[in-house]
Amino acid sequence: MLKNFRNSMLVLCIAAYLVVFWTSPAMAGLMGSRLSDESGLSRTRQMEIHKIQRALENQIVTDKLQAYGLKPFEIKDKISQMNDHQIHLLAQASDSVLAGGDGIGFIVGVLLIVFLVIVILRLLNKEIIVR
Repeated sequence: MLKNFRNSMLVLCIAAYLVVFWTSPAMAGLMGSRLSDESGLSRTRQMEIHKIQRALENQIVTDKLQAYGLKPFEIKDKISQMNDHQIHLLAQASDSVLAGGDGIGFIVGVLLIVFLVIVILRLLNKEIIVR
């Protein structure tokens, strides 16, 4: 009786050990990168300032800033007074400005696909009926 109880407890303890310790979730995450020297930091700052200046060359951004009453020389002064964190945030925001479009490219793409479908159907002697 004691032998059966001991074997049962041993199996139960091993099962509990496997469930608790071997199936626990692993904690992982990304670490922020850090440059090792000051020249790398200044180079990164210059790259981000260049990215911001490219975004400021966009006509929509320029018009919007002028609507707020800012002149181009005031903008350059404000950028030079920003710290590294503010420059980084502004550079990230300028990425979305540079990547965005006005939707004309999407409309042209859809119309081109519709045109190609019509041409292919005509070449196959299919009839297009719109009701």
